[in-house]
Order: sequence, then C-alpha cells, then structure tokens
Amino acid sequence: MKAISAYSKELIRTPNIDRIAQEGALMRNAFVTNSICAPSRAAILTGKYSHLNGLRDNRDEFDGSQMIFPKLLKTAGYQTYLIGKWHLKSKPQGFDFWKILIDQGEYYNPRLVSENDTTVVNGYTTDVITDEGLSVLQSRDKSKPFVMLLQHKAPHRNWQPNIKHFRLFEEDLPIPATLYDDYKGRQALAEQDQQITNMWLSNDLKLTPDYYEEETGTGGAVGPSDPESSYAAMLNRMTEEQRVPWDAYYDSVGLAFKSANLSGKELWNWKYQRYIKDYLKCIVSVDENVGRVLDYLEAEGLAENTIVVYTSDQGFYLGEHGMYDKRFMYEESFRTPMLIKYPKGIRSGTSIEELVMNIDFAPTFLDYAGVEIPKEMQGLSMRPLFEAGVKDPNGGSRYTIIIMSILMAGTK
Repeated sequence: MKAISAYSKELIRTPNIDRIAQEGALMRNAFVTNSICAPSRAAILTGKYSHLNGLRDNRDEFDGSQMIFPKLLKTAGYQTYLIGKWHLKSKPQGFDFWKILIDQGEYYNPRLVSENDTTVVNGYTTDVITDEGLSVLQSRDKSKPFVMLLQHKAPHRNWQPNIKHFRLFEEDLPIPATLYDDYKGRQALAEQDQQITNMWLSNDLKLTPDYYEEETGTGGAVGPSDPESSYAAMLNRMTEEQRVPWDAYYDSVGLAFKSANLSGKELWNWKYQRYIKDYLKCIVSVDENVGRVLDYLEAEGLAENTIVVYTSDQGFYLGEHGMYDKRFMYEESFRTPMLIKYPKGIRSGTSIEELVMNIDFAPTFLDYAGVEIPKEMQGLSMRPLFEAGVKDPNGGSRYTIIIMSILMAGTK
C-alpha cells in the first residue's frame, strides 16, 4: 500500500485518505479474493467468492439478478446510488440512480451513461466523478438513509495525471529493492509480460513517435494492439485548453528521453520513474477528491452517522519484482488498502491486524444497518473487530459511502 501514506510514507503523502484511518480504522491485513477488476467488484457486491457469484475474470458478464447488498439496503428503505466505474458489462440493478463510465472510462472528458442517456462531461474524470456524487447527495431525500458507491477510474492504466499536477514529484523516487529482479529459479515469473521494461513508450509512458525510433514495448496481453494509435486517440479526446499544457509537458519529457539515449538499467530506471510519478500524480487527485467528500459530510452534519470506506479492487505492483499490473500471485496484488471510519461505531486511530477480505464488506454494511445477512453470503461482518471501546456499539448506521479507487498499490 505504498501509494497511501497511512500505510507507508516512502513515496507520497495522502492526508485526506489518511483522515479516514485517523478518524476510524486502518486494516493492515486486507485481501481480495480475486485480484482482477471486475471479479473483485462482484465479490464486494455479493459477499461471495467468484465461483459462486459467476464473475471469474474480466471476460465474464455480471449476473445482476443475484442478491447484492445495495438491493437489500434498498428494500430496507435506503436510497442507493452508484457513480463512476462499474466495469461489470451488465446493466446495474438495485440502485435508485446510477451514472457510470463506459468500460474502464477515460481520464479526460468522460462519457457517462445513466438510465436515460449518455453524456460527455468536460473535465478531469476524478473531479467529474466526485462532482456527480456530491450533486446526487445534495439532491437526495434527506429524510431517508442512503448508500453510495463512488468509484473512481484512477489510478488505472495508463495513468494520466491532472494537468495541474504535472510538476509534482520532480525528483527521482526510491527504487524498490526488487526492481532489477532476475527471476532466477522462477520460470513462471520469468515468462510473464508485465515488466516495467516492457511498457509501451507511447500509450504507457506517453511519448509520441517523434522521440523514439520504434515502439519497443510489448505492453502485456491486456495492452492495446496498436499502442501508438491508442495514445493518439486519447490525445484527440482532449480540448485545446487541455492539450496545450499536456503537449508542452510531455514534449519536454520526450526531448530529455531522446537526448539521453538510455539503455540497460538506466533505461529500466527511467521507465520506472516515468511510470511511478504519473501513477502517484493520479493518486494525488484521488486524495484531493476524498477530501471533498469528507468535507461535505462534515458540513452537512452527516459525518457522525456515516460509514466511509476507502478501498480498491486489488493491489498493484509499483516496481516490485520489476513489475506493474496485478496479474501474478504475490501479496502485492492480493493485498488491498482498506480504511473505514464511522465515529458512532469505530474508535478513532484503530489498527486492525486480523485478516479480512473484500467479501466481508457486504455483511458488515448489512450488520450495521440492522438488515439480516443472507446465508448465501460467504463473508463475515467486520463489526466485532471494531466494537471495543466505541461510543455506541449498538447503534446502526443510516448512511454509507464506499469510495473505490482502481488499482491502488499493495506491498508487504
């Protein structure tokens, strides 16, 4: 979890995400059941492992007819909202209102799909999703409880920062101890294609063909078949106001790269630094927007009786073993950040060492809301872990906000 300073201050400061742990609990051993985007989301919704909820990998379509915790909360009188990334292919069910990205979504000027239409909203997507979520909360029926899933695209590949954050992380960042792993004696690891050295110069590292002789990346099996065209299409989505500073910044990066004429470990290190800096800049935007949500809850007098969760759909390699992505079975991808605050029911500054999983979310929310947990849910309520020394262990939450960031970093 090196991209959240509540876990590690090695790379970044995330004061707003950290507030959730400071005012609630930091889960130190949280894991996902299946470290791929869609299956992990399905596990959170259903409280069931992938073989039972039917979503085994990103190629499957989620069966929306099955029981998910928002449906149960809706039946119990909660208003239910979904804003941002969905990525489950099927139409959302169990929500009073939803507005979602198409597939993974875009970092700039996203297309947002609702029940009635598809709109393009100009702006940086992390800001846009938060704007949409706060607008929905502002217009809700304030006499009823609510649950909101506010799900960001960032920091999903290909890590496009907000223009205003281009100049952050100017100095080189620490190199992971295993960045130059030679995979000796580990055949499967040696044959994987998610090495930082194999990143696309174009789509991942944001160079145009002006600054290299040929695209040398392989980009992994899940990368675009034509990375240069994919990157060009992304640039063409931008407005002129966005494109001018983007080109100015990344042209300077490209010129420096071309003149350096790097090879070997120097090239390896350059790719790592480009990747990690863009990744962390995306995290800064997420952190800013978490702060906006927390500030809104405080201003509206909702903070005391709202469960706020910050989590991810899996961990991610930030250079450990020379890798990015999450498609390899090490703890970096199975561990996930999990921070929870609920002043009425969780003592501030709590640190939980017990192992918990993403299938435990649904039972936990139902438990706090006083809704019976279905026997088909395989997860367990985390509430007993939080109850020692709380103000009101018998209180039930009226409000819940789950903030998910895509592919947050995991490390031991």
